[in-house]
Amino acid sequence: MSGWTLVIPVRGGAGKSRLVVPDIDRAALARAIGLDTIAAAQACPAVAQVVVVTADAEIAREISDGCLIVTDPGTGLNDAVRAGLAVTDAAQPRAAMLGDLPALRATDLETVLVAAARYESAALPDAEGTGTTLITRTVAGELVPAFGEDSFTRHRAAGFLDLAREIEAGRQQRGPGAHGETSTLSISSTKPPSSGSASARPHSWKGDRVRAQLRRSHEAAESAQRPR
Repeated sequence: MSGWTLVIPVRGGAGKSRLVVPDIDRAALARAIGLDTIAAAQACPAVAQVVVVTADAEIAREISDGCLIVTDPGTGLNDAVRAGLAVTDAAQPRAAMLGDLPALRATDLETVLVAAARYESAALPDAEGTGTTLITRTVAGELVPAFGEDSFTRHRAAGFLDLAREIEAGRQQRGPGAHGETSTLSISSTKPPSSGSASARPHSWKGDRVRAQLRRSHEAAESAQRPR
C-alpha cells in the first residue's frame, strides 16, 4: 500500500475558544498547536502527503513549502474536511485528522496508520471515547466525515471500525514486551487544559512551538513579578 494522504483542518488563531492557559495569548497558542500537529504529521513515515485546510494566513505561510493548502470554506469542521478530501485521490489510502492535537508524536501517528492499513475504514476515538480524532479509508470510495460532539457513535454507525480497540487487542496479543501500541494517548488529546484531562495538560504537550509559547509566557510572568 502506498503512503497515506492526510487531511488536517486547522483553524489556527481562530480555534480553541475554550483553551485557557494563564498568561498566554490564546490565539498564539492555538496557532502553535496547529503547527505542531502539522509538523508531527509531516514527520510521520506513513504519510505521503499532508493536506491542510485553513483560513489562517500565518499558518499557510509557514507550511507553504511542505503541504498542499486548501482554503477553509468557513462553514464548519466537516465541510473543511470535505474540502480537503476533494483535492485528494480517492483511489489512494486517505485519512482525516483533527488539527488540535498538542500531544501528538509522529511515531504514534505511524502506529495508528499502520494499524488502520489493515481495514477498509476505521475511526479513532478521542480520550473520552465520545468524539473522534481520526478517520481512515484504504479502498476507493468516499470518506465521509461526521466530526463533532458524540461523533464516534456516528462514525461507528456508518461502518467505521473502532481502531483503538484493534490497537489494544494487538498490544495484548503481543504481550508486555510490545512497544508503540499505546499511541491513542497522544493522538487523542484534544481537550484544553481546563478540562482536567491529564493527557491534555501543558506538561504533556510535545511540539516545539507550543513549548516555546509556554516558555515565553512563563518568562514574561516571572519578569512581571520581579521588583522594579
